[in-house]
Amino acid sequence: MSRPPKVAFFGSPAFALPVLEAIRAEFEVVLVVAQPDKPVGRGLKLTPPPVAARAAELGLPLAQPNKLRNNADFAARLRESGADVAVTCAYGKILPASLLDLPRFGFLNTHTSLLPRYRGAAPIQWALIRGETVTGTTIMQTDEGMDTGPVLLQEELPIAPGWTSLELSDALSAQAAALIVRALRDLEGLRPRPQDEAQATHAPMLVKEDGFVRWTDSAAQVVNRFRGVAAWPQTTAFFGGKRLKLAGLTQADPAQADSALAGAPGEVLRVNEDGLTVACGEGAVQIRTAQPEAKKPQPAQVWAQGQGVTPGARFDLWEPGGDGPRT
Repeated sequence: MSRPPKVAFFGSPAFALPVLEAIRAEFEVVLVVAQPDKPVGRGLKLTPPPVAARAAELGLPLAQPNKLRNNADFAARLRESGADVAVTCAYGKILPASLLDLPRFGFLNTHTSLLPRYRGAAPIQWALIRGETVTGTTIMQTDEGMDTGPVLLQEELPIAPGWTSLELSDALSAQAAALIVRALRDLEGLRPRPQDEAQATHAPMLVKEDGFVRWTDSAAQVVNRFRGVAAWPQTTAFFGGKRLKLAGLTQADPAQADSALAGAPGEVLRVNEDGLTVACGEGAVQIRTAQPEAKKPQPAQVWAQGQGVTPGARFDLWEPGGDGPRT
C-alpha cells in the first residue's frame, strides 16, 4: 500500500486511550467505535466511556452502537468510513463475523497476554493471580473465536514484584500503543502465525468472589490474588461474619523464625504498628489497611484495636463452592 492505512478504532475504557493517541499521531482515524454511554455515580448521570469522550474532544467520527450483530446501519457506516484496517483495544463487545472482512486488512486486536496463554476478558488480572513473572502484548488477527486468531506481533513484559493490576495495566497499555503502531506501519509485511491450541489457557471475567481471601492458600498465593484484584473487585475477608476490605498485603518477612509465622489458616499472629500478621496455609501475610463495610479505610492496627482483635483470633474461612464463610 503506497499510503498509510486509514484506521477504524474500537475501544472503550481509559486503558485504550494511549493506543488511540499513538495511532492518531501517525495515521488517519476515520472512525472511533465505543460502547454506549452508561449511568455513573449516585446520580446515575449518563456518561460516555473515556474513548468516546476523547473522540468527541478531538472531533473524530464516533459511533456507539447498542449492538453489532445484525446491525446493517453500523456495517454500512464502517464500510463507508473507508477504513483499510480496524483496531480493537478493550472494546468490550464480541465482533460478529459479518464485520471482520469489511476493512481490507480486517481487524487487529491488541491483547494483553502472550497468546495463546490467558485468552479471555481478564488476562492482566489472572496473570497476577497465577503468579506469573512475565506477560506481554500480542497483536493478533481477529477471527470468530475468543482470542484464537493468528499472531502477528508479540512482545514480552517483565512483571515487577510489587505491581498490582493497576500498575501492570498502565505498563501494558503503553506497550500495546507502541506495538500496534509497528503493526500498522508494516501491514502488508506481517506474517500470521497460528496459535498452538495445546498451550492455550483462559482468563475469564472476574466475579466478586475472585476477591475473597482463601486463607488456606499459601501466603504467596494470597498476595498474588490481592495484586490481581486490586482494581476490581478488590480483596475481601470475613471476620465474625462481617465483610472487611483489605489492602496493602505483603508476605510476612520469611527471614523470621518459622515458629513466629506458625498458626492455623486465618489466625491473627501479631497486631502492631505494621498492621496485622495473619497465618495462611503456608507462611503468613502482613495487612496494612482494613475497611469495614460502610466505613472509610483505616490502619489495620486501628481496626483490630477497635474490634478487640488480638493474637489467636481467627478470620472466617471461605472456599470456592462453599455455602459461605466458616467462623
